[in-house]
Amino acid sequence: MNRFVLSFELIDSPLLTVCVVVAGLGALGVVLWRPRRVLRTLVIALAAGLAMYVIARLLEHIDAFQGPLPVGAALWAAGGIAVAAVGVVGMCRRPWARRAMGAVTVLAALLAAALGVNASYGVTHNLAAILGVQALDPATLPAQDGVVDGDPATLFQRWEPPPGMPAHGTVSALTGGTRIPTGQFAARDASLYLPPAALVPSPPALPLLVFMMGQPGSPDPTALAKALDAFAAKNRGLAPIAVVVDQLSAPEKDPVCVDSAAYGAVSTYINQLVPQWAAQKLNVVQDHRYWTIGGFSNGGACAALYGAQHPDTWGQLLDVSGNEFPGSEHVDETVRVVFGGDATAFAATKPAAVMAAAPAGTYAGHTAVFTWGGDDTTYGPGQQSNAQAAQSAGFTTLTHVVEGTGHTGEALDGGLAFGVDALGPVLGLAPPAS
Repeated sequence: MNRFVLSFELIDSPLLTVCVVVAGLGALGVVLWRPRRVLRTLVIALAAGLAMYVIARLLEHIDAFQGPLPVGAALWAAGGIAVAAVGVVGMCRRPWARRAMGAVTVLAALLAAALGVNASYGVTHNLAAILGVQALDPATLPAQDGVVDGDPATLFQRWEPPPGMPAHGTVSALTGGTRIPTGQFAARDASLYLPPAALVPSPPALPLLVFMMGQPGSPDPTALAKALDAFAAKNRGLAPIAVVVDQLSAPEKDPVCVDSAAYGAVSTYINQLVPQWAAQKLNVVQDHRYWTIGGFSNGGACAALYGAQHPDTWGQLLDVSGNEFPGSEHVDETVRVVFGGDATAFAATKPAAVMAAAPAGTYAGHTAVFTWGGDDTTYGPGQQSNAQAAQSAGFTTLTHVVEGTGHTGEALDGGLAFGVDALGPVLGLAPPAS
């Protein structure tokens, strides 16, 4: 499929507005074409919309969406179906011009409904992310000669941006010759974010952030790049170099963050192969105290687990609206498929259990950031619980509630904004908060 189509912005673009206008005008034309049947048409539309709304709420009740529906999602679905029903009425009677108008109305209304529901979630910004494929341009890795080293803790004091430094960072796909070796895990191509300070001659060695998105999902860097660009704009172009990796292998799969015969060696990929590649190929600080593992939702659960399991690799962790533990939505299936029926082994991989079992002092000097939406009754309590476990285990723990949001893109954006700002001083990219 064409890369332009795959990468076209779906949320922060006028496409939804255009579809709503076209659908509304089409429905109005269908109704006015035969005004004698206005009441009948409106009753059909209302019945169709109400049925869709009830179905959405029933699916939510049986947890088909693995959590509450975002505000507006059911309304977008119901409204789109209602308008589409008007279009179907128009398609059922001649003349052909009215039928054509009805067909256009149906298509525009269904597309508006899909875009509206997607915008309510606010996470997947393009078709590539929805399909779980990569549509970014291939990465060109920066040269590694002329890198300016020094004490990472004082970088914010030493750094002076040169003339001509770009205002924004870049995003690209780690594919082909720049692809990260995946070992025994079928990971999709990762994405790379380079901040403005990494795009100049003689760049500074920068902290590393490895991030994972949710499920279903893909290694889409859109939200993270936006947060890092905003941080860089306030800090003279400084921000972590970020690699967005795939912990799923496909949108419908959930390897629950562990190596297994069923899904492959995902933990080995992210905690060994990715760090080895980054240390060799990127201009990053080699001191792992300045390396962060992070994620959103499913990826946040992995981040909490990996930060607890591998403190020598990850100095900090950033968990944005993560599950309390990997596989929390399908415990029985996870125990059976991934752990071969061993519930004890499954319980031992819960982040809180790993933290509690660690020797005293394991997490000294490590910062753990946990964020969640104030209306997220599914994942919020688990985040609170993990934050308490991290605090008890010795992490310096920071929490943030994004008020008025559920498990949506608003919680992701708000959590990233807080988390990146909070970690900035820890990573030597910003002065300590006053």
